[in-house]
Amino acid sequence: MRKFGLGFVLATLGAGVSSGALAQASAQPESDGSAFEAGDVIVTAQKRAQRIEDVPVTVTALSGAHMADIGVSELDEVAAFIPGLQVQEQSANNPGFVIRGITSDSGSAQQGARVTLYYNGVDISRSRGAYQDLYDLARIEVVKGPQATLFGTAAAVGAISIVPAAPEPGFSGEVAGSYGNFDRTQVSGFLNAGDEVLAGRIAFAYKYRRGYVRNIAGDPDVPNQNQGRVDQDDLNGQDQRGIRGSLRWQPSDAVTADLVLTYDGQRNPGTAFKSRAHAPTGGQTGDYGYAELSGSPYSEEVLGARKLGLDRNVYDANLTVNVDLADGIRFTTVNGFRHFDALEVFDADGGPAWYLEFAEDAKGEQWSHEGRFSFEGAEYRAAFGWNAFFENGYQRVPFSTEEGTYLACSVAAAYAPIRAQLQAAGIPTGTGCVLPNGTIPATQVTSIVTGGALRELPYASEFSNYGNNDTYSVFADATWIPTPRLELTAGARVLIEDRKSGYSSIQPNSVILAALGIRTSLIGTANTQGAKLTAQRSFAALLPRFNALFRLNDSLNLYGTVSKGRRSPVVQLSAANSAAGVVPNLQLVPEETVWNYEGGIKGRVGPFTGAASVFYQRYKGFQVSVTGEDGVTRTQSAGSADNLGVELEASLAISPVLTLFGSFSYLDGGIADDAANGVYAGNRFRLQPDTTASGGASLRVPVGNWTLYATPTVTYRSKVYFEVPNNEAISQDGYALVNLRAGIETADGRYRIGGFARNLTDEQYLIDAGNTGGGFGIPTYIAGEPRFYGVELGARF
Repeated sequence: MRKFGLGFVLATLGAGVSSGALAQASAQPESDGSAFEAGDVIVTAQKRAQRIEDVPVTVTALSGAHMADIGVSELDEVAAFIPGLQVQEQSANNPGFVIRGITSDSGSAQQGARVTLYYNGVDISRSRGAYQDLYDLARIEVVKGPQATLFGTAAAVGAISIVPAAPEPGFSGEVAGSYGNFDRTQVSGFLNAGDEVLAGRIAFAYKYRRGYVRNIAGDPDVPNQNQGRVDQDDLNGQDQRGIRGSLRWQPSDAVTADLVLTYDGQRNPGTAFKSRAHAPTGGQTGDYGYAELSGSPYSEEVLGARKLGLDRNVYDANLTVNVDLADGIRFTTVNGFRHFDALEVFDADGGPAWYLEFAEDAKGEQWSHEGRFSFEGAEYRAAFGWNAFFENGYQRVPFSTEEGTYLACSVAAAYAPIRAQLQAAGIPTGTGCVLPNGTIPATQVTSIVTGGALRELPYASEFSNYGNNDTYSVFADATWIPTPRLELTAGARVLIEDRKSGYSSIQPNSVILAALGIRTSLIGTANTQGAKLTAQRSFAALLPRFNALFRLNDSLNLYGTVSKGRRSPVVQLSAANSAAGVVPNLQLVPEETVWNYEGGIKGRVGPFTGAASVFYQRYKGFQVSVTGEDGVTRTQSAGSADNLGVELEASLAISPVLTLFGSFSYLDGGIADDAANGVYAGNRFRLQPDTTASGGASLRVPVGNWTLYATPTVTYRSKVYFEVPNNEAISQDGYALVNLRAGIETADGRYRIGGFARNLTDEQYLIDAGNTGGGFGIPTYIAGEPRFYGVELGARF
């Protein structure tokens, strides 16, 4: 799950996509008036087709054809080669997007995103609906630094834009497939047909892989205490499918309309949250062995599905229309609708006990409309427009446990007297409730405290958060070109937000605790008995940007930028117990703002292509997410933060058959070491290594009517903390991954056969730690992918 994303090397690596094709693949974006040449990398980060070196912000682009050449098919694989970008795929339902150390991964319907993920020009950033499979793409663009003027209010630290391949005149198609260990099976392709007026394209992908973490829960060959429970699947597997239909209508040279319909779905097995405290049967310890995640025996009834795993569906519709009103004047409207529903059942305690069994049931809809007028002249460019974005969703979290087991395993201070009684009866408690050999003496607790009347006492509860968030904005951007060498740009977005949050819970009192005279729910959250509490607030903001571009020559440019980013305030609503009963618990978390100061150089010098940038960011009201002992993740303000970094990327075409490429980033960022920032003072950003590097070679050697190809790559990232406050036990030391793709194809590229190996050295590493279990005092750990290898075939016509 780590690969490539080096936009400046597309031409020299033989991506096979011309600049004209790249420009056409974005619904014919407006050109900046320059004549593109073979080898130019064309992007639309500023809503017009430009050479990448002419864009006065830090942007990396990767064409779909080049992604296929190096075998990239997942967002986290792309991120491994893009300086400043990290993508954590704990599951397709819970991706984390990190740009320059700032993470956007909250699943709460009450909270906005920090990193904008764009698909077909429309914001899809709500995390449970954000994951999008990558197949048949024109390109991916990653724009770094606050980009509110260009990409909307969620682009507080940057934006990731996914641009699918568009229909084109003619008849063509492609199919590709691969098979490898763990039954890794992937099939994808497209079929394109049409003429200059009407063209259509249908693309698809299917990806399957068995889980690489063995799960012994319910296995009849394992003598344990979970016999009779559901036999669970192996963990960290993949079972997903996607299909996209596109239609392009061009009734005249002045009008282009694109309609794109997409379905994306997953049926993945469960995530391997593995505990270091609760061993599976047999006593195997460590983060990389087998697991025993048994789930709840009432999983289908309480959590919504019989087995651990993810059932997710996303439906997306997009209509983009470009109209040339006159010479140099264009109107563009982009309209989108997205619906997602996702149910993920997971075992949060990471062990065999029926202790912390959760599900997340998330649903949401998003509607988006944007209108934009743009103007082009010899000495100026300008654009203004408006945007309306509406989202309505909820996140319901049901919980299942067995009361006696929960009381024995809990480390919560409130249950210390009860644990003392259990210890006196010879029942180990806290993290010791599962013995080192995997047996669970905690299962005896209910029988003991009820005098043998009951052997087990199921407990179920749930809480839900709701968000109805509407945003209206107007924006304008103008560029003055006083000389052919100098461009000065200023722009701003003015926005108004209406954020309405809701909360409800069903938290029954514990039967065992009630018998002891304690009337409370097990996990301590207030019980609204299903009644929905609401709170609403409105906010406004002005987000400017200023850019300058100076051309040293026709292929080498300097640039500088100053911009402001903002993450929306959080209308964070829950419930609390009081003398008057259950009351709303409203916490207004202030907005997070950042000023970004950046400069760089990018372009080409002979066979060398590259870019270098340096940036400094200053945050106020930095927002962090913390999971409490009730399993609820809440947002808090950690105060001020600073971020200083350097990003480099380059390629060198040594000969017509060999190109070397690489990238590097260094980030010195974190929460300011100021006493006013409390426990967060001096902490590094979560999920962000201070150093990342990648490198590789593209070798293509003609042999008669064939071409031998090979692309070895290596990626490195330094130590990562998975949470704040930072904790050494919740971290991953630096590691390097080696990948290889090689094979043979016909000289015309129509047929190919080859092989691949990912994580060639079988490096062991973690992709996450802490998680929901960490909020209950038993952090869990998710192992990264082992060595994958296999064969692949492809044909195009």
